[in-house]
Amino acid sequence: MSVMEQRYRAVLEVEAGCPVTEVAQRYGVSRQSVHAWVRRYRAGGLAGLADRSHRPRECPHQTSASVEALVCELRRSHPRWGPQRLAYELGRRDIDPVPSLATVYRILVRNTLIVPGQRRRPRSSYVRWEREAPMELWQLDVMGGVMLADGRECKLITGIDDHSRFVVIAQLVVRASGRAVCAAFANAMHIFGVPSEVLTDNGKQFTGRFTKPRATEVLFERICRENGITARNTQVRSPTTTGKIERWHKTVREEFLAAHEPFASVRAAQDALDAWVADYNTVRPHQALDMASPAGRFAARVRGGEAAVQELALRLPADLAALPGLCAPTGEASDALVAEAVPVAVEVDRVVPPSGNLTACGRQVWLGRARAGQQVTIWASTTTMCVFLGEDLLKTHPVTLTGTDLGRLMAVGGRAGRPAPAIALPSGPLAADAVVEVDRMVNNAGCVGLAGKLLSVGVPLAGQRVTLRIDAQTVQVIAEGVLVRTRPSPLTPSQRGRLHGARLAQRPNAAVGRFPTVERVVAGNGTLMVAGCKVQVGQVHRGKVVTVVLEETRFRVLFEGEELSEHPRTIVKEVNRLRASGHIDYRI
Repeated sequence: MSVMEQRYRAVLEVEAGCPVTEVAQRYGVSRQSVHAWVRRYRAGGLAGLADRSHRPRECPHQTSASVEALVCELRRSHPRWGPQRLAYELGRRDIDPVPSLATVYRILVRNTLIVPGQRRRPRSSYVRWEREAPMELWQLDVMGGVMLADGRECKLITGIDDHSRFVVIAQLVVRASGRAVCAAFANAMHIFGVPSEVLTDNGKQFTGRFTKPRATEVLFERICRENGITARNTQVRSPTTTGKIERWHKTVREEFLAAHEPFASVRAAQDALDAWVADYNTVRPHQALDMASPAGRFAARVRGGEAAVQELALRLPADLAALPGLCAPTGEASDALVAEAVPVAVEVDRVVPPSGNLTACGRQVWLGRARAGQQVTIWASTTTMCVFLGEDLLKTHPVTLTGTDLGRLMAVGGRAGRPAPAIALPSGPLAADAVVEVDRMVNNAGCVGLAGKLLSVGVPLAGQRVTLRIDAQTVQVIAEGVLVRTRPSPLTPSQRGRLHGARLAQRPNAAVGRFPTVERVVAGNGTLMVAGCKVQVGQVHRGKVVTVVLEETRFRVLFEGEELSEHPRTIVKEVNRLRASGHIDYRI
């Protein structure tokens, strides 16, 4: 018999007068079940004995529809908020009780606002660490990906306090050089004080332990050593060691960069970033801090430690120290103040180190070990740096300096500079018709480097130092005062103005010395090949060893000082052979 038939028989026996206790014992159920069958039969007949659902009619602790709707609304307004942030926001809106994180997660899954994925590695499996108080450790790094409207990519120098997650450095720079990193680090220490330790990766801006051929101390390590800061580096290829700063980089990309179009300028990007960082530090709750703001933790540091920091003066190199009377060396007001306080050009004396490699204005200038110990004068403007030995000009380099940089040179013993040399690059963009000169060493393949490109000037010049005179269309190769080759110029005016060692040509339109000559043997048919051109001299001169003068627009053929013929030069090609070969006397 089916279960329903057994219930029906039991009800019939009770209705016939049998005791409920005996019926329950006979069918193997409780007395309460028999009473329930009887009530259901009397209320609904035979259909009342069918199986019913065991689902409860109501759930007192079920999340209300209004709370679920609020969770969905917050999630749609802020797609990056997860269960923890949503639960925090519900608490701020006086929802009582606040649903658990699992409940919020199920609400998001049920309304298709989140895609359930595989369970991640549990947090308990990670080795988590954190300093006990603020200012004990800063994590520093450099991040890319900040794009400008003109296509340039800026770098972001970042620093975060390990204990409080307070962002202490967020500085945008065009080029993340070691000096730029140190300047941002020094500015943060001026504002917040000196940390006990810093943790970085193994970038060349932070450490020189991997420098070849031997390890050396970089500027960042020197600043840490002189200020009693313990500089720590991660193991190679271990980004999880600096996980806090790496995780902040992800937040910057997803919350700041994704919400902005490419910025018009570096200043516009910096202003927007400063506003966002201020909100991150003071308003935005942080999940790792139990939804507290980083500023709340950072401001709670021990006052005794703060006083101890102030007892020791911050020790910085002279060119990184703050100018007297300026509290914000990167602001517009301070730039205007410096522009009024410093001259157009500044001179400062330096002594050549034993290595012969002098560092000035952010550039390394090779002067040679023979000049070690000599005092030279550095002349610097916003575009050009010149090195003088007395009145003799030794080196010229293009630089990009600001009024603040010149003000720092004045603060460390500088003086007003002499009038600009005639070869100094003008301020502002280089004119399209300007002619510049650079000196280059020709490598074994006969090439020189220009703006990251290789320009072939000829294998015969390998190992020689040549002067390249560059205008809008051509590059003239000058060796020992002689024009030896002319090549098409691959550079734009802006690239010409940024060449290493560039200077204005003193005589851009003057003829350069004599023209190079080569020797050739006239073939039996009266022709010869020179610079990729076939020149017809005449069979009457076959077998003769002639001299060909390579001018810019023509060839002149000479024999024993007498000019035989003149031919137009239609091809600009390298000359790899200067002497005649294969001499055959056809006159026999």
